[in-house]
Amino acid sequence: MLKLIQKHLSHDAHPLVQFIKYGIAGGAATAVHIVTFFLCGWFLLPCLTQNDITVRLLGLTAPVLAESTRAWNAGFCNAIGFVVANTVCYVLNRLFVFKPGKHHWVLEFLLFFAVSGLSMVIGTAIQTFLITHQGVQTTLAFGANIVSALLINYAMRKFVIFKG
Repeated sequence: MLKLIQKHLSHDAHPLVQFIKYGIAGGAATAVHIVTFFLCGWFLLPCLTQNDITVRLLGLTAPVLAESTRAWNAGFCNAIGFVVANTVCYVLNRLFVFKPGKHHWVLEFLLFFAVSGLSMVIGTAIQTFLITHQGVQTTLAFGANIVSALLINYAMRKFVIFKG
């Protein structure tokens, strides 16, 4: 049993196991991103409205903000969440998912953040557009941001940054 667990935790795991591990690492990083985003959006740079799903679920009271201020603050909260979550994600992916060594670890780390940064810019643009032009709730717009980042990141990490 221990050998089976060690095999699945190794970098030489079956591609399906690797994808499951990627999902777990990504889920952990996404959870860190979400928690960081909402803590920042509540305490540091307000970006939630009274009718926002998260505010209603938690029974909170949110300030009234202009759409442009809310979008700007949400973008900053997303950037803070990005840095924290991607550091966690890089460590988990390097340790448990992909085989490191295609590049020196410093270049690997920079590429990891560059790809994540590109997906964050695209996701944040989608999020901002949904908030400012479509009037979508912050929580739903943030969800669209996360989904777009997931699709871009997996492909780039598997085929460009790590050895697969």
